[in-house]
Amino acid sequence: MYFIHVIGHKSDVTMDEKNNLQLLFIRFALILKNIFDVLAGVCVFLIILPLFIFIAIAIKLDSSGPVFFKQQRVGINGECFLIYKFRTMVVNAVNMGSGLNIIDNDPRITVVGKFLRDWSLDELPQIINIVKGEMSLIGPRPTLQHQVDNYTDHQRKRLNMKPGVTGWAQINGRNNIPWEERIELDVWYVDHWSPWLDVKILLLTPKVVFSKEDVYSKTGESYDFKGTEDNKK
Repeated sequence: MYFIHVIGHKSDVTMDEKNNLQLLFIRFALILKNIFDVLAGVCVFLIILPLFIFIAIAIKLDSSGPVFFKQQRVGINGECFLIYKFRTMVVNAVNMGSGLNIIDNDPRITVVGKFLRDWSLDELPQIINIVKGEMSLIGPRPTLQHQVDNYTDHQRKRLNMKPGVTGWAQINGRNNIPWEERIELDVWYVDHWSPWLDVKILLLTPKVVFSKEDVYSKTGESYDFKGTEDNKK
């Protein structure tokens, strides 16, 4: 992970000492990141609770089925957890049509679901995951187990940090770039993480959301990741 040098360049400080101090700073910064996530998650949840209730009612009026979509995802260090989203598709949609591949104007997406997806409001329940300590505000997006099974050792580095609601890949192409490129952006984020990088992502995320950029790829589809060409050989 990359940091602007805060230790100085005194000749009496050895490289090992600098590295140890840098590691301590990284660990301390990550602890602060986790504390901030939980506190921010609780505050945001209380603030948007009326919106939560309104969306829940709209979903129930629009189509039959539960308010929340829950799915097993892979988090930090490969540990699985149950992710929460507002349901945007008909019940059992994964076993219909194009399966895990989601198409723009997909007939499985409900009327309310279309609005929620366009404005990324379906992701709001992940605040619950943040408060539970399973996710962060910022980090690589949580992925599915079968996708992780197809990772190379290099790609698995994206699991070295908590998954996030938004991240480096989300502000740099989102669903409009191939999975391999998204994963590479996530690995870059993990390797170069700093509090300042998180601030940058947080500040740039609203532009992506409000512009409704890259919700789907240019072809109108959001494909499932099935491994790189090297892994398929």
